[in-house]
Amino acid sequence: MIRDIQDKILELKKKYDICILAHSYQGAEILEVADITGDSYKLSVEAAKVSNANILMCGVHFMAETAKMLSPDKRVYLANPDAGCPMAEQMDPEMIEAIKAKEPDRKVVCYINTTAALKTVCDVCVTSSSALKIVKGMDAKKILFIPDINLGTFVAEACPDKDVMLLNGGCPVHASVTEEDVLAAKAAHPNAKVLVHPECRPAVTKHCDYAGSTSGIMDYAAKSDAKEFIIGTEISIVEHLQLKYPEKKFYPMSKKIVCQNMKLTTIMDVLNSCKAIGGDADCDKHEIIMDAELIAKAKVCIDEMIRLGG
Repeated sequence: MIRDIQDKILELKKKYDICILAHSYQGAEILEVADITGDSYKLSVEAAKVSNANILMCGVHFMAETAKMLSPDKRVYLANPDAGCPMAEQMDPEMIEAIKAKEPDRKVVCYINTTAALKTVCDVCVTSSSALKIVKGMDAKKILFIPDINLGTFVAEACPDKDVMLLNGGCPVHASVTEEDVLAAKAAHPNAKVLVHPECRPAVTKHCDYAGSTSGIMDYAAKSDAKEFIIGTEISIVEHLQLKYPEKKFYPMSKKIVCQNMKLTTIMDVLNSCKAIGGDADCDKHEIIMDAELIAKAKVCIDEMIRLGG
């Protein structure tokens, strides 16, 4: 059944010139039909290089917005319109502009998990894989890092020469993991390396062998001589690593690390979106529409991210 659906998707995306982008948190059945897979940073960079007329994002809304900003001449669609990101919507431009008015010399660094509207008032965008490199490379000494306080703390500790201001925001999924969770996982699997996403609380990351982006976690597991790993990020990564490296063992740090928004997109959503894009069926297609002014303003910090993080 799934193989038949995948084959139809492969047929339709070729027929209708569709490039499928899929975040690493998507299910294996979706990653298998995608043209480009990876974390937010990789998808951001690769989106700018896409030559297809149509882009279908299997992820959440801010990712589709980013793809549209980087490929404004393309038609960009989100496979499931209800797939949002709670962290991306925690702050608004007015809040940040008020801080900038008081401290005009403080540069605003925004995590890519933000809306396009919020990006318009930021100086540079970062992802978990590029945040350290970008902040270290900035000329500015005074920085406001938004919205994730845990990733911001991770960056601030690694950049002691910077004055990093933080606000109380973040990923509720990663923040749900407690120190008790990581200690229990370590007790259950004492020989396992602990790999953690920096969106987790400092009380969790202090117990890790490696802290980094989703791609960084997967690369570490691939290259390490260790045979067992506790994975402190979205639980789908455990499955992907198990499938890719069956000779190694992977354990979830906590069963709580499940992104419900990422789980909304199904293989049938992908199929129906491809049909709708091509006009093959009376299915809804969820196109990302952004006016030129918003794209131009929001794209400034994305371009700066690619310049500094490349």
